Amino acid sequence: MQKILSGNQVKSLDQKYIEGEGIHSYQLMERAAMAFCDWFVTMVPEERSVSVYCGTGNNGGDGLAIARILSQRGYSVAVGHIGDPEKGSTDFQHNLRVLPEKLPVSTWKNVTESDVLIDAVFGVGINRPLEGDYLKLIQYLNEKPALKISVDMPSGLPSDGPLEGEVFRADYTVSFQFPKLSLLAPEHAAYAGKLIVRSIGIGRSYFDSFESNRFFFSGENLIRYHKKFLPSSHKGDFGRVVLAGGSYGKMGSIGLSTRAALRTGSGLVFCHIPACGVEIIQGSIPEAMVLPPGGEHEVGDRMDTEGIDAIGIGPGLGKGENAAKLVYQVLSHYAGPTVLDADAINILGDNPAWLNSLHANAVLTPHLKEFERLTGIAGKNHFHRMDLARDFARKYSCTLVLKGAFTLISFPDGQQVFNNSGSLHMATGGSGDVLTGILTSFLGQGYSMKNAVLCGVFHHGHAGELAGSCRGRGTLASDILEKIPDSLLHSGIE
Repeated sequence: MQKILSGNQVKSLDQKYIEGEGIHSYQLMERAAMAFCDWFVTMVPEERSVSVYCGTGNNGGDGLAIARILSQRGYSVAVGHIGDPEKGSTDFQHNLRVLPEKLPVSTWKNVTESDVLIDAVFGVGINRPLEGDYLKLIQYLNEKPALKISVDMPSGLPSDGPLEGEVFRADYTVSFQFPKLSLLAPEHAAYAGKLIVRSIGIGRSYFDSFESNRFFFSGENLIRYHKKFLPSSHKGDFGRVVLAGGSYGKMGSIGLSTRAALRTGSGLVFCHIPACGVEIIQGSIPEAMVLPPGGEHEVGDRMDTEGIDAIGIGPGLGKGENAAKLVYQVLSHYAGPTVLDADAINILGDNPAWLNSLHANAVLTPHLKEFERLTGIAGKNHFHRMDLARDFARKYSCTLVLKGAFTLISFPDGQQVFNNSGSLHMATGGSGDVLTGILTSFLGQGYSMKNAVLCGVFHHGHAGELAGSCRGRGTLASDILEKIPDSLLHSGIE
């Protein structure tokens, strides 16, 4: 996992690395520019013209180096600068001196229109709204129909807090070494576009002295988080789990969770469902078993948990009296791994006193609206929600998975992890039910809570990417669960 630092810490990190490796600062800038260009050439054909807009700080220095490298690689490039170059940073001035004579450089107002606009005006250092000529430049660029790409940060967007005023609207943002926190906020997606993170070679040891409890997980070394099973393992070793939920007209939800648990490798999967859903589950999922139903149209208010390794409760559950009693029973009498989703979370929101029954083996998976119902607080912005999620997990000693783009995992020790798998094609009904089944399965297989959640959230997103690459906007939740085995195999999990 990659530690996320604040914008104020970035300069110190760079300096620490430069001193530790005995290199010049412009050499690190060259690495950043090269990393950007290596990505750029895979995305943009050589025949498309490029304009690079540079400020006079180090982000502008990155832009100048990018312009030089792209020009050397055969692109038609023009450079527009804003501000006084003679007052630019040392590395900006160095890269200005080494630009090829054939590369046109002018003030931003005189740059000819291009197919691609690269924004290298401001990086992580900005801490106030844009104004004056800088505001005019960004407004001018935002009106252009070109492909727009930001270097490290969209100009005008603060690195660690909510935006104020005008911001460059990028189609892509290429961030170096780690994503800045602001790029992970959903309300900033319209400005950051698709986030690309590229390493510039700063080793993890250089991050150790910087304090941060927030991390970015892209599935690196994922196999280390997975449990290994012996060749002699039998179905009992792969866990006995219960998926509890479903109600009249909502049996699909619990069906998706059940199939997801089976596809993730659970040995035995039981369903606690109402009588109206028995034939549906038995007929559509022959591998699953149904516990004796307690009600015709909603689940029974109690279930036998003896010998069960993990429980997932909530998909399609409804909020009837029996459903509420079942949530209370599970929280009060079952201390094993428990995944609470959907209506189980909404029931907790209606009965806040029950939150005190949460424990270290409990994981809650709300989306943004369910999280508001759970806490009773409408987050002012995602930065506020990040803090609320951290405080909730700490207070109730549980794990909280706040679903969405860059799903945020909050552990009771205060650590927070942003997940970097998934795609917009997962925004479809039932996707969250699939996650419930995956998490319940890993927990039932004996994974630690932290490993189960990291693996579960990542594979859920990766399976969504695989399904989306085939189905695009037509992706269904059932397509996602069918890609779970492919995601596991991709990570070397047999």
